[in-house]
Amino acid sequence: MNTASVSTPTLSVSERVKAVAAALVIGVALIYTTGFAASTNVHNAAHDSRHGLAFPCH
Repeated sequence: MNTASVSTPTLSVSERVKAVAAALVIGVALIYTTGFAASTNVHNAAHDSRHGLAFPCH
């Protein structure tokens, strides 16, 4: 019988911080870009999602 082992790479602290910072920047950009979008449909969809997640928007 053959067994396979899987190793996961270990990330350094600085790589983790970079990943978290990138995720936060992208997330904030998506929320605020959609929130201030000129298209009524896009804005309303984001608005309803924010209320569903209890995100204060007004």
